[in-house]
Amino acid sequence: MQLLEYDSCGVGFVCNIKGKADNQIVRWGVEAVKNLTHRGAIGGDGKTGDGAGVLTQIPKKFFEKVIRELGYELSNIDNLAVGVFFLYEDIEDKITAEVAKSGIKVLGWRDVPTDKDAVGKSALKVMPKIKQLLLDTEDITLDQRDVKLYLLRRRIENKFGAGKVYIPSLSSRVIVYKGMLVAPQLDKFYPDLNDPDYESAYCLFHQRYSTNTLPNWRLAQPFRLLAHNGEINTVQGNRNWMNALQHELEHELFGDEAELIKPLVSFDESDSASLDKVFELLCIVGFSPEHAINMLIPPAWEHVPELSEEVKAFFEYQSLLMKPWDGPAAIAFTYKDKIGAHLDRNGLRPARYVLTEDGILVLGSEVGMIDLSDRRIKEKGRLGPGDTIVADLSKGEVKKTEEILKELSSQKPYKDWIDKYLLRLSKLTEGKSLGFPEEDRDRIRKLVAFGWTEEEIKNILHYMAETGKEPTFSMGDDTPLPPLSEKPKLLFRYFKQRFAQVTNPPIDPIRERLVMSLKMNLGHKRNFLKETPEHARRLQIDSPILLDYQLKAIEEQTEFKVVRIPICYPKERSYNIVELQDMAGERRISELIMDALYEEIPINDLMMGIETLQRRVEEAVRDGAEIIILSDRYINKHRVAIPSLLAVSACTKHLAREGLSTKVSFIVETGEARDTHQIACLIGYGASAVYPYLAYETIKELCDSGKLNIHYEEAVFNYKKALEDGLLKIMSKMGISTLNSYHGAQIFDTICLNREVVDRFFTGTPVTLEADGIDEIELSTLARHNAAYETEEPQLDYGGDMKFRKGGEFHAWSPHVVRALHKFLDTKDYEDYKEFSRLANSQHPTFIRHLLSYRKAEKPIPIEEVEPEEEILKRFVTGGMSLGALSPEAHEVIAEACNRLGMKSNSGEGGEDPARYWTIRNSAIKQVASGRFGVTPTYLATAKDIEIKIAQGAKPGEGGQLPGHKVNEYIARLRHAQPGVTLISPPPHHDIYSIEDLAQLIHDLKQANPEARICVKLVAEHGVGTIAAGVAKAYADIVQISGAEGGTGASPYSSIKNAGNYWEIGLMETQRVLMENDLRDKIRVRVDGGMRTGKDVIIGALLGAEEFGFGTAAMIAEGCVMARACHLNTCPTGVATQDPKYRAKFKGKVENVMAYFKAVAREVREILAEMGVRSLDEVIGRTDLIEVVRYDEFPGSKRMKVEALLESYPEDRPRRCLVERNDNPAHNFNDDILKEVLPYIERGEPFEKEYQIRNIHRTIPTKLNYYIALKYKDEGLPEDTIKLTFRGTAGQSFGAFNHRGLTLRLIGEANDYVAKGMWGGKIILVPDGVENSHENVIMGNTCLYGAIGGELYAAGRAGERFGVRNSGAVAVVEGTGHHLCEYMTGGVIAVLGDVGYNVGGGMTGGHAYILDEKGTLEHKLNYSYVYARRLVGEDEIEELKNLIQRHYEYTNSPRAKDILANFEEYLGKFWKVIPLEQCKRDPYGESDVCEVEILGR
Repeated sequence: MQLLEYDSCGVGFVCNIKGKADNQIVRWGVEAVKNLTHRGAIGGDGKTGDGAGVLTQIPKKFFEKVIRELGYELSNIDNLAVGVFFLYEDIEDKITAEVAKSGIKVLGWRDVPTDKDAVGKSALKVMPKIKQLLLDTEDITLDQRDVKLYLLRRRIENKFGAGKVYIPSLSSRVIVYKGMLVAPQLDKFYPDLNDPDYESAYCLFHQRYSTNTLPNWRLAQPFRLLAHNGEINTVQGNRNWMNALQHELEHELFGDEAELIKPLVSFDESDSASLDKVFELLCIVGFSPEHAINMLIPPAWEHVPELSEEVKAFFEYQSLLMKPWDGPAAIAFTYKDKIGAHLDRNGLRPARYVLTEDGILVLGSEVGMIDLSDRRIKEKGRLGPGDTIVADLSKGEVKKTEEILKELSSQKPYKDWIDKYLLRLSKLTEGKSLGFPEEDRDRIRKLVAFGWTEEEIKNILHYMAETGKEPTFSMGDDTPLPPLSEKPKLLFRYFKQRFAQVTNPPIDPIRERLVMSLKMNLGHKRNFLKETPEHARRLQIDSPILLDYQLKAIEEQTEFKVVRIPICYPKERSYNIVELQDMAGERRISELIMDALYEEIPINDLMMGIETLQRRVEEAVRDGAEIIILSDRYINKHRVAIPSLLAVSACTKHLAREGLSTKVSFIVETGEARDTHQIACLIGYGASAVYPYLAYETIKELCDSGKLNIHYEEAVFNYKKALEDGLLKIMSKMGISTLNSYHGAQIFDTICLNREVVDRFFTGTPVTLEADGIDEIELSTLARHNAAYETEEPQLDYGGDMKFRKGGEFHAWSPHVVRALHKFLDTKDYEDYKEFSRLANSQHPTFIRHLLSYRKAEKPIPIEEVEPEEEILKRFVTGGMSLGALSPEAHEVIAEACNRLGMKSNSGEGGEDPARYWTIRNSAIKQVASGRFGVTPTYLATAKDIEIKIAQGAKPGEGGQLPGHKVNEYIARLRHAQPGVTLISPPPHHDIYSIEDLAQLIHDLKQANPEARICVKLVAEHGVGTIAAGVAKAYADIVQISGAEGGTGASPYSSIKNAGNYWEIGLMETQRVLMENDLRDKIRVRVDGGMRTGKDVIIGALLGAEEFGFGTAAMIAEGCVMARACHLNTCPTGVATQDPKYRAKFKGKVENVMAYFKAVAREVREILAEMGVRSLDEVIGRTDLIEVVRYDEFPGSKRMKVEALLESYPEDRPRRCLVERNDNPAHNFNDDILKEVLPYIERGEPFEKEYQIRNIHRTIPTKLNYYIALKYKDEGLPEDTIKLTFRGTAGQSFGAFNHRGLTLRLIGEANDYVAKGMWGGKIILVPDGVENSHENVIMGNTCLYGAIGGELYAAGRAGERFGVRNSGAVAVVEGTGHHLCEYMTGGVIAVLGDVGYNVGGGMTGGHAYILDEKGTLEHKLNYSYVYARRLVGEDEIEELKNLIQRHYEYTNSPRAKDILANFEEYLGKFWKVIPLEQCKRDPYGESDVCEVEILGR
C-alpha cells in the first residue's frame, strides 16, 4: 500500500566549519528549529505536532557520563556506536542476539529519558518505546564501521519488520532525536538535549508540516543522513525504478550480504524516507555526499550555456545511472565530516545562509533563526536552483556549487565515456529527411478500429498540424463517464492526469522552458552503485515523438539489438489458443480450460493475447533485445489490436516481476494514440518513445485533399511540436521537469476501472471508482474492430465529444436541458423548473451523482417545518468567473442577484471595478489566483470571503488565460495590463510551493482582511482529502472541492477532458480524512462542478458539503445557450464576450438569475421535507441516507460500484463545521502595532515609531492596510503619513499589500515575499553589519509578487522571481536570482548587479534596467518575450539616474554611491529590457536597430 502523506517543513543546520564540538551548536540548532515552528503544524487535538527533530554528532562527553552511570565498560569513547530504536514490541533481547551474531560487542540498552507531558494525546497513543543501544566497535576497522552498522540495521529491519521496530539511527558518527512533536516541545520531551555535556560540531534540524495528521513517529525527520523540505513528485516512478534495479545491484563492500540491502525502498514510507535510503546507500559505497545528492536531484544542466562541457558530461552520465528524483526540495545532509545543503533544479524551496568570520555557518529555510548579532558576518547568501553548499569540517572549508561541480566532473573521464559509448539518435539521422507514409488501403478501417472520429480529425488533429498547438476550448466536460457512454471508449479515457496542488507547485513549461527536458535514454540500465564506461552505452533521443526516418534509423543501427513485436492477437479463439500454446506450452492451456470448467472463470481472448505478448517480450529480452518495438500496425480483419496502453504496461509489469525490466526499453508504434494525453499515458506506463503512424497518415490525407494548406513536412513537424509542448504541459502540471523522471511514474488516477485490472496491469495506480474490467475492455475493442472490419464500407463516427450533435456523444447540458431551463425563466412557473430538474437528473446518467438518490422518510414532514429558502440560499455561491471571461453586464447581473438573495458571488481572478465596491454589485467573494490581477488592499477589504484558487476543475495544474481579443481597455485597466495582450496566470501561485507556504498566504490574507473567511479551492483527485487536512491545519475557514466537470472560459481541450476527477470522489475523501483527523469541526466544506438542481445540492450535502457552488448554471440563467464560444469572444448572447457587437445582445436579467436560485432552494426544501428533516445541517455527511439508482437502459450504470463511496464515515465525530472561524490562536505582532497606530490612521495624522522584529513576526504590518482601505479606499493616506522602522530580521511577507501613505524601513534583512501585492507607499531595506551590499542577500524569493504600485528600495540582493507579475511598482535592488520580471505587465525595476536566467519570461509590460558588468546578460534573457538595448535619450538616462539617486538617499547604499560617482562609466554597462509586446510603443525599438545596440540580435 502506498502511504498518502504530503509534507513540507522547515529545515537547516548549524555548524562550526572548523569541526569544533560545542554545546552552543546544539543549543543553536534547537533554537533554530523552534524559530521555524510556524512552518510546522498541529493536529486536531491541539497539541500533537507533525514532527520535529535534530541530527548531531554522537556527543562523546555526554555518553562517557551516561556509560559510567550505567556501569558499562567501553574500550574507548572513539569506538562507541549508538542505535536509536523506536520499539513497538518487547524485542530488545532478540535484537541483542542479532547484534551478537554480527560480531559487534553490545554494551547494553538505555531508556531514553522523555517527558510525556510535552506531547499531544494523539502522539501519545502511538508513541513507541524509545531506547538507545550502546555498542563497542573496537573490533571493526574505521573504514568498515559504516558498512557493518548499515548491514546490521538492514538485517534487524528485514527480520523484525516496520511493525515491530524502527531505527532512526544506528551509527558510530551520528545520532537522531525526533518524534511527533512541535519544535518547542523537542528539548522538553528529550531532556538529553539540555545537558551541557551534549556537544557536537553540527546540528541538523527539521520541523515537519504534514497534510495528513494521523500520527506516525517514523515519519518525523531528520532521517539517517538527511532532512528534506519539499515533495518528490516522481516518487512512484523512482520507487518502481529502484525496485527494478535492485536485481542489478552488487558491490564488493557487501560481499555475500548484498541481499540485505533489498528492498531498497518501500511504498509505505514517505518520499523523504525513500530518498534518504538511496542517498545513504550511495554514500556507504563511496560516493561523496555532494556527488550523491547531485546524482539524485540534478540541476537543470541541459540548457545552461555557462556550464563547462565536462560538467554537462558529468550530469549526462549521472542521468544514465539514476532517474532524477524530481520535485521541490531543500535538502540538508551530512556524511562523515561533511555537512551541506542542496536545492532542486527549480529552486522551489528557500535556503538562506549566514557565515560568520569565526566559522559559524547557519543555513535554513529562513534567515534570522538564531541571533548572531554579536558576531562579525562574513557572508549572507542563498542557494539558487540546483545549488549545493558543503562544509568540510575536517578541512575547515566551505565549498559552493561551481567548485563542487568542477571537482565532481574531474573525478572520472565522463566526457570520454559519453563520447565513446552514448549513441545519439540526432547523430544517426544527420542528413535524413521526412518521408511520405505509404498508401494504406485499410487506413479508414484502422481509423474506425482505433476509435477516431470526424470531429477529432477536423477540430483537433487539423488544428495541431496547422498551428503547432493544442486547441483551446471552453466550458467543461459534460459527457458521460465511460460505462455510461453509449459509444465504445478507448482505454485512455479511464485515466485522469494527476496534478500538483498546494504541497508542490506546477511549473510553467513555456515561460520556464530552460528547466524542462524531453530527452530519453534507451537500452540496458545498469548497477548504479558503480561508475564504469559501459554505463554510458545507451541510445539517446531528444524527444519521445519519433518520425519515420528516426524509427528507421533505430531499427537499422547495429549497436543495440532491436526486436519488433506485434501487439495484435487472433480474433478466432482457436488460433489465439494455438499462439499462447506455442509460447506457454500445453499445461497453460489446460489450466485455462480447467478454470473455465470448474472455477467458472471464462476464457477471455484479450487476456490470452496479453499473456502471449508478455511471453514473447520476455523471450526477446532473454535473447538479448535491448529495444522492443510494440506495434499495432498488424491489425486486420483477423487480428485484433490490444489497446496500446494495456500492452505496454502489461509488458513492463511482467518484466519487472521477472527481474528483467531494466534490460530493455519500449517504443510503441501505434495507430491508436494520437493526442497528448494518450501519449503521456503510454510514457507514464513504460514507453520510452512513440511513433503515431496513423496520425501521420491522416495528416498526409488532409494535405493531399487540400484541407490543410501547408506542406506535409511542415504539418507533421507542427503536429510533433504540439505533442511535445502538450507533454511538457502534462509533466509540468505535476511539477515534473524531465521526461526521464515522468517515464514510468504512473501519475494518473483511474476512473471506472476495476481494481483487479489495475492491480494486475497498472500496479500502484489509485483506483477511485470501480466499474469495468478486462471483459468490458475487450468488448469495447471488439465493437470498434467489428465496425471497422465487418462491413463493406466502414464509416467514421462523427464523435460529438466536443459539442453536442444529434446522434453524437451525450452532453449533460444538451439543447433540451438548456431550453428547459430557459422556458422556466420565461414563465417563472415552478412546474417548468421541475421539468428542467427531471431532465437534468435522469434524462441520461452522466456523472456519479446521477446514480445516487436520497432516502425518503416513512413519514415526510410538512414543508413549513423545514428551514426557509433564505437560509438555504445563504449556502449557495457562484463560481469564480472573471470579469474578462464574462462581459461586465453578465458579471454584474450575477453579483446583484446573489447579493439580493443573500448568496455570495465570486469575482473570479480578474479584479473588479472599484465603482462596484460596497454596492449591490460588489462580489462578496474575492478570488486570489496566481496572476493576482487587480488584488489591491481595497479589493481584499471589500470581501466577505477570500478564495485562494489553487486549481480549477477544467484545467487543474494550469494558470488561467484570457485571450488578447478579450482584453479591451476596460479589462486591461482593471487588471493593470496592456490592452490586446493575452493574459496568462502562472500555473502556480509563486508564493505557494508547499503546504506551509499556503499557511503563510492564508495568514497574509487574514491580516489583509481580518473579517473575511478564507477559502482554499482544490480540485478532486486521489489524495485531495489529505491536502484538505493540511488546509484545515493551515487555518483556512473553508475548503472547496471542485469537480473536473466544472466550466472554463478558455482551456486546452486535452485538459478539459483528461485532468482532475469528479467532485463526488474528492468530497467523499475530504469528508472522511477531515473526520479521521478530528478537523471536520474546524472547517467548512464547499463543493462545485456542474451543479444544476436541488437534488445535486442534497447529494453534495449527504456526502459532506455545507456550501454549494454554481457556475455554468448561473450563466445559462442569464441567457447563455452553451455555444461553447467563450474563448473566441463571439458569445452569441453577450454573456462571455467583450465585443460590443455581441454585448449588445445581452438580455440577462437579475430577476431571472434570482428565480433560478430560488427554485433550486425550493427544491432542496421539498426534498428535505420528503426526507423528514428540518435543515440541511441534519443531513450533512449522512451517507446512510443515500440510495443507489440503476438504469436498465444503461447497463454500465449497474457495473459502477458507487456503493464504495458510501461507506459510513467515522462514528462519534463531528460531520460539519462547528465554529464561525478557524483562526490561529498564536499571538500576533500585528495587533500590537495596530493598537498604537489605528487612532492615527482614523484621524489621518502622522505617526512614526521603531520596533524590533524577528523571523517569527510574519506579514508585518499588513493589518494596518485593511483599516486604511476601509476608511480611505484606494486613495490611501498622503505620502509618509505612517513611518515605521523595524530592526532585525523580518519574517515572511514583510510589507504585504502595502497601502499608500505607509512607509516601512527595515534595518536588517527579510525573508520571502517582501512587498507582495504592494499598492502604494514605500518599503526600504537596509543591511546591518554588511559592507558590500550588492554581494549579500537582503531578502528572499518572490518579492514584489503581484505588486501594482508603490516603491521598493533594497540595498542587497534578492532571490528568485523578483518582480513576478509586477504591474506597476517601482523597485531598485542590487542583484536577483532567476526569473526576474516574470509575467510583468507594468512598472519599472532597476537591478544594480547580477541577475539569473530567464529574465522577462512572460513579460508583456513595464521595463527594467540591468547593470551587466560581466557581460553575461545575453545568455540570460528570454528572447521569446523580451529584448534588451542600450539606453537612448535623456528621458531614459534621467529615469535610471533618478532611481539610483533615490535608492542612495533611502538606503545609503555604497553600491549606489559608486555608480552615481562614476555614472558615465557605468551607463555603458546598463541595458534596458523591454517586452516584445511593447516594441511598437518603444520609440527606440527594432526600427532603430542601426542606431541602437540590441542584445542577442
